[in-house]
Amino acid sequence: MTLILFENSQKRRDKLVIIAEIVGIAKKGTSKTHIMFKANLSFSQLKQYLALLSHTGLLEKSAYNGRDIYKATQKGLEFMERQQQVMDLLNEDVHEHRNGVKTPPLIFNTFQRS
Repeated sequence: MTLILFENSQKRRDKLVIIAEIVGIAKKGTSKTHIMFKANLSFSQLKQYLALLSHTGLLEKSAYNGRDIYKATQKGLEFMERQQQVMDLLNEDVHEHRNGVKTPPLIFNTFQRS
């Protein structure tokens, strides 16, 4: 019997996945509206995550032309990289077998944004 932790069809995202996704979106600096739409968050969720990420030093906020811009810090980029390493490690060991055929692991949705 194989235990499957998460599948690509998963509707809900883990908070750590959302945090890493936000950091990835803000790599080069962006507005909160852009983060909200790219990360598919409500405005209230966005406010909570931005407060947490700013407080923990994963994002920094600055002003540009009268708008707040959020940019990933070095600490945020390191978090994102380590979180991806953990996902990769889990993906190496968990495989689903169907009809005796080994298929690619379906543990996490990856977020590869530039």
